[in-house]
Amino acid sequence: MFGALISLAIAVVAITAPWLAPYDPIQVGPDKIFAAKSWSHWLGTDELGRDLLSRLIYGARISFFVGIIAVIFKTVIGTAIGLVTGYFEGFVDHLLMRCIDVLYAFPRTLLALLILTIVGPSIPALIFVIGLGGIPQFARIVRGAVLSAKQNDYVVAARSLGSTSGRIIWRYLLPNVLAPILILSSLSLARAITAEASLSFLGLGIDPTLPTWGGMLRAGGPYLRLHPHMAIFPGLLIMLAVLMLWEMLSAIFWIRGC
Repeated sequence: MFGALISLAIAVVAITAPWLAPYDPIQVGPDKIFAAKSWSHWLGTDELGRDLLSRLIYGARISFFVGIIAVIFKTVIGTAIGLVTGYFEGFVDHLLMRCIDVLYAFPRTLLALLILTIVGPSIPALIFVIGLGGIPQFARIVRGAVLSAKQNDYVVAARSLGSTSGRIIWRYLLPNVLAPILILSSLSLARAITAEASLSFLGLGIDPTLPTWGGMLRAGGPYLRLHPHMAIFPGLLIMLAVLMLWEMLSAIFWIRGC
């Protein structure tokens, strides 16, 4: 419950960022460079005089948005591939699963670096590379669940009544394999937030002027000795968000087990 409350609080902060942030997160202030913590700037300012608290608040918005859309992308694509390959098997199964194996063979970070280097850093590209790396996992898990579920009597009965393959997949198989899909989607959100922070830290995220927690962590690296708060605060928020999401999911699994 504590993890759920903290995660909800971070989500509310991300949604209400325009009203909560005291300053424009990209507004520079040459006269306020490396300003100390004060009543006007609770967490101080960065190397360009931008308010750190405002950038952290807006950073939650971008990090969560990228993570959620990437999870939706890989859930939809991976589930569709898993349903098709698990139901039809044969040539379709072999063709699609070999493509999945090729994708699975590439290390996720290396694949993301390759794509982002070619197309350039942007929010759509970041969502695509984070989602692409998770498709094989969804496809394999859903395929295994479908192979088991399609042997049940309700699928045999639907076939005997003349139901089309599309109806059987949509009406009978998908609802009965939703549990692993939802669990994997929930686990993937924390990983997606970490992946966005990692790519932004490597300089392959989005426009550096836009606030993201990973980008702020990267920007604070050169000033870690003199101004450690520039890297400490975004690093703590990344850790807190991911940890609270995992704690919330652990509680859900425990409740389901009971």
